[in-house]
Amino acid sequence: MQIGVDSSTAVENKRLFVVDTDEITRMALQFMLHDENETHDLPSLDAAFSKSVDWKPDLLLLGVGVIKEKGVEILETIKSRIPGITVVLVTDSMDAPLNETCLQSGADALIVKPLTIETVRKKVDIALGRKRKIVIPIFAT
Repeated sequence: MQIGVDSSTAVENKRLFVVDTDEITRMALQFMLHDENETHDLPSLDAAFSKSVDWKPDLLLLGVGVIKEKGVEILETIKSRIPGITVVLVTDSMDAPLNETCLQSGADALIVKPLTIETVRKKVDIALGRKRKIVIPIFAT
């Protein structure tokens, strides 16, 4: 089922990897993004590194749990192992101290929970450099 899919982005076929220690978050992001992108839900960075050899991703959505587990230094490793990758950190809170450290260490943007289809797709489109159409609702009175 496609929810609010723009056909021009659906045929563009950008490849996304979603890596998070939280399986529910991974599956939710994969569900929200799979209609407009080739989205891969991966259980670990090692799986992402292996898959990126033949299937280079355009974007990596990285759960903050991975950073907590591996350390902020993993961002540098990601950037060196997958050159040109854009990394979007999926975080629990906008004011988490770790966010700023991650942004200074290689993360390109943040997506803050709670996750909604509209917010996630908008942030991903911005990270991929896609132009978003402006929609102005018209209400009949």
